[in-house]
Amino acid sequence: MKQNKNGVWLSWNENITYNYKSLYTISTEEELQEIVKNSEKIRIFGNKQSSADIASGAATLVDIKSYNKILSYNDAEKTITVQSGIILGDLIEAVEAKGWCIPCLPDINTITIGGALATGTHGTSGKLLSEYITKCNLILADGSLKEITEKDDLINAVRVSLGVLGVLSTITFKCESIYTLHVKEGPENDNEWLPKIKERLKKHDFLRILWIPHTDKGYVITGDKINPETEINEDLGSSFLKHRRKASKILYKYTHIFPWLTSIANKILYQGFFSGTKEHKGSLYQATVTKSRGSTLELAEWTIGLDDFPKVFEELKTEINKWSNKSFIHIPMDIRFVYSDNSWLSYAYKKEVVTMGCVSRNAATADTYEAFKTIENIFLKYGGKPHWAKRFMAKDAEFSKIYDKWEDFKTLRRKLDPTNKFLNPYLTEIFNEKTNN
Repeated sequence: MKQNKNGVWLSWNENITYNYKSLYTISTEEELQEIVKNSEKIRIFGNKQSSADIASGAATLVDIKSYNKILSYNDAEKTITVQSGIILGDLIEAVEAKGWCIPCLPDINTITIGGALATGTHGTSGKLLSEYITKCNLILADGSLKEITEKDDLINAVRVSLGVLGVLSTITFKCESIYTLHVKEGPENDNEWLPKIKERLKKHDFLRILWIPHTDKGYVITGDKINPETEINEDLGSSFLKHRRKASKILYKYTHIFPWLTSIANKILYQGFFSGTKEHKGSLYQATVTKSRGSTLELAEWTIGLDDFPKVFEELKTEINKWSNKSFIHIPMDIRFVYSDNSWLSYAYKKEVVTMGCVSRNAATADTYEAFKTIENIFLKYGGKPHWAKRFMAKDAEFSKIYDKWEDFKTLRRKLDPTNKFLNPYLTEIFNEKTNN
C-alpha cells in the first residue's frame, strides 16, 4: 500500500479538480478494508472516464487501478472472479482466452470494472454489465466484508449503487460460450430506420444506431451470430475513416461560438465518414468495442422506454432543428438498446429501454453546450433517466419520480452508511442529504 498526501485530483477532461488529504494505491482486499475503516470520507476512482462528478471530492481517495488481479475461473459454471480495479479490456481478453464471452459489452474497453458496474454501464442488445454478476464482495463503511450472491435480495440494490453502499472489492461474472458476429453497417434515412427498431431487435443479435443530427440520417449497425468459419466479403471502408476524430476536432472548433456551424459540420462529416457501408466479422469484443478514446469530449446519455422512444426522438429532432435555439448537436448520437432487469437504480428497471447519447467534442466548453439541457428537458418530460456516469442536472426531486425504488435505496444507503462516509458534495446533492453529517 502506498500513500500520497495533500495533492490535487484532476479529472479526465481536466474540468473537475479537488484537493485531497490522502491518496492510496492498494493491491489487497485487506488494505482496502483498512483504508475504508479508518477514513471519515472516501471515494474510489479508476481511469476517471466519467463526465459526472462522482469519483472524487473526499479527503481520502483510493486509486483502484492497481487492484486488478484475475483471482479464479470456474470452468464448469463459466465464471470468472476478478478484483474491481481490473480494466474491462483485460477482463474480456482473459474471458475470450477461455473461449467465453460476456454477452453485452460497453462501447469502450478502458474503464475499470468497479466503476463501470457502480454507474450502470451497458452495451446494446443485452442487459447492463452489472446483470452478469453472480457474486461480489462489498466492503462496508465499518471496513467489514459482506459477500453478496445473486440469491440475496440485496444484489438488486448493489448491482448499480454509485459506490454509496460500500466499495466493490471482488466480482464474479457469469459468462457464455464465445460466438462470432457478422456485422453490417450503413446509412439509412430517419424515416427508414426508426419504424424498424422492434423488427430489427427480434431479427438481429446486435443492433446499434449512430444518429447524425441535422442530416435526417442514421448509421445502422446490425450483427448476427454465425459459424466462425463462415466466409464473408469483409469491407472495412476507406483508410480515410480513421481520421474522423481529427476531422471532427477541426470542424467543431468554433461551434461553441457559432452553434449553427454544427449543422454544416455534421453534413460534411456524414458525407466523409457515414455515407458508405462496412461488413466484417469477429467476436462481440473484436467487432463492436472501441479500443481507445481521446479525452476531448464530454457526454450525456438518457434512456426512455422502448415504446416511448419514437415520439421522444421526433420531439428532440424537431427541437434541435429549430434555428431559433442553440442546441446544435455534435455527431453521433449513439442509440442503443437495453433489456429489462430488477436492479433498483438501473435505467431498465422492469422495462426495455432505448438509450441515446449526446456528445460535446469540445470538453472545455461543455458547460455552455445547450444540447445537454435540451435533451435532459425532453427526456425528463417523458420519465427518462440519465446515465449515472455522464452529465445531467437532475437531482433527488426528479429521481424520486422516475425511480420506483429511489426511496428504498436511500433508506438502505443510510442504514449501510449512517455517517455518509461514501458521499462527496455531488452525491450529497443527488440524494438530498444533510451536509453536516
